[in-house]
Amino acid sequence: MQDPSPRAADLLAQRLYEAGCRHAFGMPGGEVLTLVDALEKAGITFHLTKHENSAGFMAEAVHHRDGAPAILVATLGPGAMNGINVVANALQDRVPMIVLTGCVDADEALTYTHQVMDHGQVYHSITKGSFTLTAKGADIIADKAVSLANQPRPGPVHIDVPISVADTPVTGVKRRRLAKVAPVSPGGECLEKARRWMAEAERPIAIIGLDVLYDDSRSVVQAFVEHFGIPFLTTYKAKGVVPEDHPLCLGGAGLSPLADKHLVPLVEQSDLVLSLGYDPIEMRPGWREIWDPAEKRVIDISAVVNDHYMHQAGLNLVADTGETLEAIAKGNPARKTWPAGEPEQVKAALAQAFPTDEDWGPAAVIAETRATLPVETLATADSGAHRILLSQMWNCHEERGLIQSSALCTMGCAVPMAMGLKLAAPDRPVISFSGDAGFLMVAGELSTAAEMARNPGYNPIFLVFVDASLALIELKQRQRQMGNRGVDFDRHDFAAMGRAFGGNGHTVRNRAELRAALNEAVQADKFTVIAAEIDRGAYDGRI
Repeated sequence: MQDPSPRAADLLAQRLYEAGCRHAFGMPGGEVLTLVDALEKAGITFHLTKHENSAGFMAEAVHHRDGAPAILVATLGPGAMNGINVVANALQDRVPMIVLTGCVDADEALTYTHQVMDHGQVYHSITKGSFTLTAKGADIIADKAVSLANQPRPGPVHIDVPISVADTPVTGVKRRRLAKVAPVSPGGECLEKARRWMAEAERPIAIIGLDVLYDDSRSVVQAFVEHFGIPFLTTYKAKGVVPEDHPLCLGGAGLSPLADKHLVPLVEQSDLVLSLGYDPIEMRPGWREIWDPAEKRVIDISAVVNDHYMHQAGLNLVADTGETLEAIAKGNPARKTWPAGEPEQVKAALAQAFPTDEDWGPAAVIAETRATLPVETLATADSGAHRILLSQMWNCHEERGLIQSSALCTMGCAVPMAMGLKLAAPDRPVISFSGDAGFLMVAGELSTAAEMARNPGYNPIFLVFVDASLALIELKQRQRQMGNRGVDFDRHDFAAMGRAFGGNGHTVRNRAELRAALNEAVQADKFTVIAAEIDRGAYDGRI
């Protein structure tokens, strides 16, 4: 008679299901078969991908829609090593992720070396923690991993699962859960000073960051900036936390020197900086210490203690953003700010710096795509010159309307992210923006997109900027008066690649062709690759 007791792998899978997880991604090996079986039995669908790195980005994208930790599954040795990049991205981009790797049993590893390595040691510097699953402690380890992954700031947690442990039946299970801790409410002298600073500010400005997405304070943040008339900018990850068509919104910032040319002077002119959930890991060096806290009033409200030293503040409040802003606003009347109208002038200058009306080129591709696709379209961006331009031009009407690798800035993320988004939000149009080099890194996942077409409405759009060059790096070479080395490659037929893998493919060279391709892609019953051919050097003066 079969033992009815749950296996250790079942306890782990059940805890992940309770955390809201419904999808897992990866490439299985013999060492994780029990784990995959347990996930499926718990109600978590396992999706086979062509590479563990892509699997992790698909998982991350699902997290951005359902809020549950992402799940990456990899077998021992090369499987675990293939996931290194996406796990490092999860750490820097604050993505809660459970990384499940298979491993041989400890006794077996004493005399067997094939593909055997210390996964925990490898993952140590790119995760918030690493555990080895035990049979009797499976439930506790699972809860610790989920809790740690979700704690501010979120990030990846690794669990190594020995083969025999996964299969071990466990009896007498006690349901153990970490107690939830209520956020600290600000008070006392610091709160009174913050209220006074806010009351006295004539030229306040807010910088809104990623923390706001995780403490569910978006509506309070919007009400706060509206009440006091505070112009605001966001990091790229926080785009859309307040709709970007809001009159107080100055758009995203972090990587564009062209945008910084207008935004940084405005910050310097302000008499109060409100750092709201601002995590500067996304920002370029130009944002390092751009104010002197001895000369400028700065209120920093964050999820964790400021140990990055990218900026300093006169008031540092480690607290819930929404509760803190409500406390600062209480009894503080609304009033007119920036009497000389500098924010409106900067907004007009930014619109002129990033025009949408050119005949053709990367800006025209972005503008035409934004105008053609429905407002509810979800987008992903790969790293490269196009991402900097896109992040300035692509207006988001909701948080996570555009997702990207903002801290690690890794290539090869946009295509799998779009695939994950479409899986989690089948009723929404989804498009990825990739450079040609980044697209080639993950082109094999087009086969996965074709296989996922069995899901109703699965028709992601993959747009590729084709200029046969690492455009951002080539631009930096020229800026440093260096020769052209190691940045150019051949032009390839990306549209044909799309058709070869079972999707649709279009090559476009003007706005009319792009518009037609986009309209066809939205109505298609499978994925579409759109190759937008642009001139070399097309980003000059644009980012």
